[in-house]
Amino acid sequence: MEKPMNDADVAAAYLRAKLQFEIDVMDVADAAPGSFVLVDTRRQSSWDHGHIPGAVHLPTAEIQARVGALIPAGSSVVVYSWGPGCNGSTFAALAFAELGYPVREMIGGIEYWARNGLPVETAGGIVVRDPDALVTAHQPQV
Repeated sequence: MEKPMNDADVAAAYLRAKLQFEIDVMDVADAAPGSFVLVDTRRQSSWDHGHIPGAVHLPTAEIQARVGALIPAGSSVVVYSWGPGCNGSTFAALAFAELGYPVREMIGGIEYWARNGLPVETAGGIVVRDPDALVTAHQPQV
């Protein structure tokens, strides 16, 4: 007979599973080119305000209808939205998972991307802010 899981066992199992489906901003920035498709899941106005260079724009509400034309089936996907106060990327990750894509959610969203001093593309060009010392302990390689 299998021993019932206690609260610590349940917590450990949950956290192990959670970490399989999340990725940190700096891990995204440091990832090998082509290892995944980075997808901005925000609305057009948010994309226009600024987005991660090289990201594909695919708002959550349009994933089902447009994914086939933008992202090859089976591609690894990393999704992001605004930041920790927004669960839009969770909804997007769920949509990708339900369509069979290997998917991870970039925790912190574009807010923490920018706060780490990483480049943001705007209509005026690429913008790089000074890193926020409360967010990052090292200077990113840009």
